[in-house]
Amino acid sequence: MAKNKTALEILDDPDFKALVSKKNTVSLILTILEFVLYFGFVGLIAYNKPFLAQKMSPDSDTTIGIPIAVLTIVFSWVLTAIYIFWANASYDKDVQKVKDKMGG
Repeated sequence: MAKNKTALEILDDPDFKALVSKKNTVSLILTILEFVLYFGFVGLIAYNKPFLAQKMSPDSDTTIGIPIAVLTIVFSWVLTAIYIFWANASYDKDVQKVKDKMGG
């Protein structure tokens, strides 16, 4: 078993730095995608209400805005699922390797 390391040794460890960098990259990409999705929808509401108010078909009461709103929510769930899948498949294993190396 490895000896316990100090906080400074952990922060200076190249494996720990790579782990933090990987997590930050994935988190940043998913956050940017979520912001574009959400604020894009809000922008449509603010600047193009006539488009969202169009009927799906002449006989329908459903407007185009309804499925777009639903897809916004569903895609948010998909982004969350992507993060969970990545964390379970990759990140958690890398965290455990760093913890084992650090003696924790």
